[in-house]
Amino acid sequence: MSRKRSSQALQQVFFIGPAAFFFTLIVAIPFVLGMYYSFTDWNGVAGTVKWVGLDNFIQIFAKDSDFFPAFWFTTRFTVVGIILTNLFGFALAYILTRQLKLRNVLRTVFFMPNVIGGLLLGFIWQFIFIKGFAAVGEMTGIEFFNLPWLGDETTAFWGIIIVFVWQTAGYLMVIYIAAMMNVPRDVLEAAEIDGATRGQVLRNIIIPLIMPAVTVCLFLAISWSFKMFDLNLSLTKGGPFKSTESVALNIYLEAFQNNRYGLGTAKALVFFLIVSAITLIQVRITKSKEVDM
Repeated sequence: MSRKRSSQALQQVFFIGPAAFFFTLIVAIPFVLGMYYSFTDWNGVAGTVKWVGLDNFIQIFAKDSDFFPAFWFTTRFTVVGIILTNLFGFALAYILTRQLKLRNVLRTVFFMPNVIGGLLLGFIWQFIFIKGFAAVGEMTGIEFFNLPWLGDETTAFWGIIIVFVWQTAGYLMVIYIAAMMNVPRDVLEAAEIDGATRGQVLRNIIIPLIMPAVTVCLFLAISWSFKMFDLNLSLTKGGPFKSTESVALNIYLEAFQNNRYGLGTAKALVFFLIVSAITLIQVRITKSKEVDM
């Protein structure tokens, strides 16, 4: 028995050990160090670190004039981004589970934007918004293409939303497709025989049965939206006048541009706690609506 247990322990170390080592090295240790530095005034370079206790957190809530506007922008972006990316992902999945000749090609096309890196994607869309839309607007005279897409607070917000949804909806589409293909066909056929319309089938059968996928997609969308950084940096850099500055970009600028690493990590810790609470509530709510097949 002892030899069997030793063999099992060795197998666990062999298969799980490398992953656990790199997770500890890359995620756990930096997270703990970040918590420590959030209580210091370290600038990220100096060899000495001064402990300041809760001063960074007091500054965030009492004196910082940039954090809460950035958090408000991130909240608005997250709400709109979650709704639109899930609606588009679900709609694409619903359409592409039909018997279409080009459905596999279309699935690939809609998923491809997710493969492109966020920074590269942002610079591509920056060119489209500034040069491409201007050229189309000049040829057609359509006012929509002549809007200052990255130069105005309102249009810049929607510009980032457009790129975010275009990038992420395809990934959620794949998850929804997998869930829809697992819906029992006999249940759908029985509903059709009973005279249920497509809307009734969708509302009363498909959506309740794919709630586990909805839970996953909402979780991913919340995570992506709150952590949105690369698109923000490459498209607007937080402008105009910090009106589109996300919390992630604000933390980055605080730590690495203003050289206030302690304050930046304090903001990151506050942000982590808020996002964790929101995602836990979301998972709890959607989990309670799941049904067994």
